[in-house]
Amino acid sequence: MKPIKPIKDRPAPLEYNRRWSMRLWLLGVFVFLYAPLIALVAFSFNDSKRNIVWQGFTFKYYDKLFRNDDLMIAFANSITIALVATLFSLVLGTLAAVLLWRFRFPGKAVVEGTFSLPIVVPEICMGVAMLVFFATVIPWPNGLPWPFNLGSIIIAHVSFCFPFVAMVVRARLVSFNKEQEEAARDLGASEWQAFRDVLIPHIRPALIAGALLSFTLSLDDFVITFFTSGPDTVTFPVKVYSMVRFSVTPEVNAASTMLIVLTVVLMVIGALMQKSAQKKT
Repeated sequence: MKPIKPIKDRPAPLEYNRRWSMRLWLLGVFVFLYAPLIALVAFSFNDSKRNIVWQGFTFKYYDKLFRNDDLMIAFANSITIALVATLFSLVLGTLAAVLLWRFRFPGKAVVEGTFSLPIVVPEICMGVAMLVFFATVIPWPNGLPWPFNLGSIIIAHVSFCFPFVAMVVRARLVSFNKEQEEAARDLGASEWQAFRDVLIPHIRPALIAGALLSFTLSLDDFVITFFTSGPDTVTFPVKVYSMVRFSVTPEVNAASTMLIVLTVVLMVIGALMQKSAQKKT
């Protein structure tokens, strides 16, 4: 006897139409989101100065990009600022998340709302506020305003990025069982040892995600950096903007493509690290 094949459930006509409409809707959303990026990457290889008509494939604009010393200095500034801002944001955001999760104190709701302000306030307002802050509130001892250099940009980026880290870590702490930490304390662990060996491994995926988010936000930021940078301190997004003001050339597309590739690579690395951290926990 031949084995009886199971009868597959066929979707109802209404459900079938709904599936296709949803697929078409998702396809339209993806095209709307990623078609401009694909066009930008494609035209970075265009052998034409006008950049509106495809005239051939070339790598010469990438060669010009890597030979542009000003652009490379701006890129190094962006990497330095992003790394330092991520480090400080990770520490401050983690401590703030643990503080709000563990303790109860008067005005806790106000503090939580204050932490979320940099997330909801428009970046243009943050940039103007930082400009006023550095120019008038904290002058140098000689009476001059705070110099607009890497230090001012890093401070501005930390104040903007660390609430994102606190939000991600706080969400991860909700699933933590406090009895594990209490058991570690009963077995003789100090408060620091319990924090390092019990709490940190649990929130490690959130730390990776928060660091990746902070680094990406700092690396790609333009508005806040524009208001807090000086004439001698130019970051990569600000430099690309200054190039776009004159004309959108394939070299501008090549610079933008490098920034997109770097962001995607960081996202992939962060996702892999987060996945491995979740397997260990």
